[in-house]
Formats: sequence, structure tokens, C-alpha cells
Amino acid sequence: MTTTDLIIVGAGPGGYRAAHLAAQRGLQVVVIEADQVGGTCLNRGCIPTKTYVHARSFDEAVGRQPEVVTALRSGVEQLMASPGITLVRGRGEFTGPHTVKVGDAEYTAPHIIIATGSSCKMIPVEGIDLPQVMDSTKLLQCQEQPRRLCIIGAGVVGMEFASVFNRFGTEVTVIEYLKECLPMLDSDIAKRLRKYLERQGITFRMKTTVTSLADIDADAILIATGRKPNVSADLAVAGITYDERKGISVDEHFETNVSGVYAIGDVNGKQMLAHAAEMQGIHVVNRLTGHQDNIRFDIMPSAIFTSPEAACVGLSEDQCKATLPGYRCRKAFWRANGKALTMDAAEGLLKLLSDVDDRIVGCHAYGAHAADLIQEVSSLMCLNATVAQLRDMVHIHPTLSEVLHAASEQE
Repeated sequence: MTTTDLIIVGAGPGGYRAAHLAAQRGLQVVVIEADQVGGTCLNRGCIPTKTYVHARSFDEAVGRQPEVVTALRSGVEQLMASPGITLVRGRGEFTGPHTVKVGDAEYTAPHIIIATGSSCKMIPVEGIDLPQVMDSTKLLQCQEQPRRLCIIGAGVVGMEFASVFNRFGTEVTVIEYLKECLPMLDSDIAKRLRKYLERQGITFRMKTTVTSLADIDADAILIATGRKPNVSADLAVAGITYDERKGISVDEHFETNVSGVYAIGDVNGKQMLAHAAEMQGIHVVNRLTGHQDNIRFDIMPSAIFTSPEAACVGLSEDQCKATLPGYRCRKAFWRANGKALTMDAAEGLLKLLSDVDDRIVGCHAYGAHAADLIQEVSSLMCLNATVAQLRDMVHIHPTLSEVLHAASEQE
């Protein structure tokens, strides 16, 4: 049996970032990975899909995707070869609270971080095994562009693929059970984005229940109904509390019910975002090495890379109406911004939300580079900034950041 300071199961964004930081601080780290390093985000998620977003055609996307993924994966592999890190290839299985077995080898450590991520959640419906039915991973592996694509689910994955393939010239239909797409977004923003995409040729069938996939006439059917945490029965051997649907139970510091064992990223079901996993891993390593941090996990920005893109942080106006008496919503439009007009990107709306004390509590937007604007707001919120303080901050002209500043200028 090999004894080390820290075992990390999973080399995705949370796992590899935590491993590198821990090694920099003098810990001996064993990283166990059953697949490629980089996790879903790099190999089958964020990075491949963004390659499609920025490609001019389907053929260009298919050709460029492996080049980008391979280059970035090589960088992660170099990190995993850093002094203090041992990368073990294979599936890790708990044999006790602080022991993990990989093949015939067994490893033990006083601290373990579980970072096994998540996988596509398939719906139990007739026709799910038809050859044209696929998850996002399989769709990214297609070498021929589908003429007609039906997407089940109007969440982040569904909307991004709908936008991309519509731009490539595929006939796209999106079917969604809920009243509106992208439920994490302000409903007004989500509706405006959907209406814009409808004008681009995407067909939306909202408030629709799918009872059979066999009845759908399409060359490809993408199931985009969410993701599920990657948990397995060996967690019970270690005494770790988990739920098949919700993931591993953790406290505010991402520690499980077993002392010294942590779960970060998608597997704990809290915030299924690559940057959330990374920051959770940093927080855990900070605690293990005696470093204080002030990471605000209650402020978690997110983005949807449609065309135009959408992004949000904090409360939506819907939530403010329900829970925040006296809130203020300030709006600004891309069509009034000089840089947007020069880019031929006049579509977009930003909502800046504040409480009765003028403190910024949220921002939701859609429009060119909306994610960049939301990141600025996220930083301000981490410092408990007010709208008045934002108003006094100089913004470069001409830039899209002036959209945010324009919202702050409303009295």
C-alpha cells in the first residue's frame, strides 16, 4: 500500500487545479483518473462546444476540435507531471474511509478529494435506444452534419447546440417541458433570447412533453435534459453519504460526513460549473494547508454561449420581485452602444439589480460578450459594491462594457 498526503479521484478542472496547488504547497499528491485528464469540460464539454461556437462551418468545427482539445489536454498532462504529483491511470474504488484501490495497487491518505464529475442524464422514454438518439458527447463525434436536428431540453447544453447548428445551416427544433428556456436566467432575458433565435430559424415547442422519440422525424435527436453526478456503490464502503440523483452530501467546506474526505465539482451537485469545481478545489486545499480565503460561493456567475451569448450572476428580477422588497432594476440595451453597432451586434439587453441600500445583488444579460460584462459585475458583488460606486468607475470608450455603465447611470 502506498501512503501519501492527499488522494484526488478525478483529474477534471477541480481535481487537477487542486492537485497542482497542493503540490506547490509541499503536499505529496496522488491523482487517480480513469479517462483522459481534463475531465468533461476539456474533452467533451466546454472546450469542444466552444470550438463549434467559434467555427464558421460544421466541417471547420469537426477538424479544429481535436486540435484544440489535444493542445489543452497536453497542458494538463504537464501539470500532472509536476514535482509532488503522481498520476495513476485507472478507475479508483474505495476499499475503506481513507483507502482507494486502482487495479492491484492500493493508496491511502489522511485527506481525499472526490472530483469524479457528472455525466449526461438520459430520459426514460420510448425510443431512447434508437441509433439517431444521442447525448452531447456523441453529437460532438459526428463526422456528418445532420440535416435536421431535434433537441430535447432547452437548458444550457440544448440552447448552445441549437444556436450552433442553426448557424451551420441545420434545421433545428427544440422541445422543452417548461414554459421558458434557460430557467437560471431572468425570464425576460430568456424570452428575448428565445424570440431572437426563433427569428434566426429555430423552432421551439415549449410546454411539451415527449412521450416517444420514435415519433420525431429528425436525422439526429440530442438528449439535453441535464446531467447526473458520477457516484458509485463503493462510496458506501467508505461510509460516505450520497444520493444517486443529488450526488455526495457535503458541508459548507465541501467535506463529506467522513472526516478528511471531500467532494468537489459536479459530484456534489451544488454548482455544476467547471469554474465552481476549480474554486471548490482551491478552497479545500487552502483549508488543508492552513491558508485563509474569502471565496464567495454564493456569487457564482454563469454563461450560455449561444449567439448572442447570455450570462448571469446573483438574483434575477423574478427572484427580486418574490424576495426583495424595494429592489431596483436598471436596464441598458446593446442597440444604444457604439461598439455594438460597429460590430453589427445590436441585439441585447442587460438588467442590473440592486437592493434598497443600492448594493448590487444581480445582473442578467444577453448580447455580444455578455459573459465579460457579467464577470465585471460578479467581481463588484464579491466586494459588496453599490450601483453608485459602479457609476463612478471609468469605462473605456468605445467598449461593450459601457452597456453596464449605462445601466448604472439611470437615476
